[in-house]
Amino acid sequence: MSFFGEVAEILLTTISLLAALPVGVLLAQVLLALLPTRATLVSGRRPRVGVLVPAHNESSGILPTLAQARAQMDPRDRLLVVADNCSDDTAAVARAAGAEVSERSDLQHRGKGYALAHGVLWFESDPPEVVVILDADCDLGAGCIDRIARLSIETGRPVQALNLMKAAGPGLKQRIAEFAMRMKNLVRPRGMHRLGLPCGLTGTGMALPWQVAKTAPLASGHLVEDMQLGIALAAQGTPPLFCESALVSSLFPANTEGEASQRRRWEHGHLALILGIAPKFLLQGLRARSLAMTAMALDLMVPPLTLLTVLLLVSITVSTLGWWATGSVLPLQISSTALVALLLAIFIARSRFAADILTATDLFRAPLYAIGKMRLYLDFVNRREHQWIRTKRDQP
Repeated sequence: MSFFGEVAEILLTTISLLAALPVGVLLAQVLLALLPTRATLVSGRRPRVGVLVPAHNESSGILPTLAQARAQMDPRDRLLVVADNCSDDTAAVARAAGAEVSERSDLQHRGKGYALAHGVLWFESDPPEVVVILDADCDLGAGCIDRIARLSIETGRPVQALNLMKAAGPGLKQRIAEFAMRMKNLVRPRGMHRLGLPCGLTGTGMALPWQVAKTAPLASGHLVEDMQLGIALAAQGTPPLFCESALVSSLFPANTEGEASQRRRWEHGHLALILGIAPKFLLQGLRARSLAMTAMALDLMVPPLTLLTVLLLVSITVSTLGWWATGSVLPLQISSTALVALLLAIFIARSRFAADILTATDLFRAPLYAIGKMRLYLDFVNRREHQWIRTKRDQP
């Protein structure tokens, strides 16, 4: 083989391995999730809780969440709504529902992270033992606050409840989104938990011990401030713990505009973390010989399923051209094996954890959904989303 051929083989093999790495992580998580349940036993006392609800123009939907939270609270607990840069009557509605309210107005520092930092500062005069963070539009499963609060105070670590989102309609697009969310927030954290490894934070149903909350780097306008926060807390020595027995849930936006903006914010934010933070965090974990940090970095490096599929198809195409040009078949073998592994992971996850959402036939129709998302990924290159924008949830 010529020098050019050897260089091309090394380059193509490297590309194939980089594309295959997140597939290996995903398949391992799915297979581990099939193992018998690793029970999270909570025997500690019930701590005093401060429930923190950041809200930006949420007056039309916040009342059910506040009512559910109050029903799970003790008399000594506190319920705080941070009405963040609101132009509606969120503050008045929350006060009428019996919550403490702090109104924040700062158009230069917008985003959920800044509202959370403001809320923790508000609690300082009479701090709770555990801060529980809830989105203003979520539903709480029975005993959710109690379970994550007890586990958090017992372990001294942040705790993430199972956070699921449900399709607002019967369409294939929304059902695929619900499957992807179940894969991300149930299957993969469950697989990590089977090995005693930490999980990422997902934005709502989070419990932080006060000593962690008051020093956490909350003030951020990042598009996926929850994922960023989970990594930061792990780097500080308090990686989040998954509590599957505690449930929070919500609906995907019912209108096209809201769904598109939410998807754009989530996926552009995730890609920004993969490119900007994940490699550094992985090296930090390896240098510190920290299995928890290394595992969280590898988990973070798994891109959305649609993009991962596209990357593998591109890798196979490039590897095929390389085989034709140089005669080297190794990159093509790696890429093809990775694609088979990805399909295996998806089919196992659907069969075991999401048969109620998607049929096997739906999976064969999924490539049409993937094609429709290509514009979103192309926009990441030339029109990346940088500004946090509230998801429009109203009916069309």
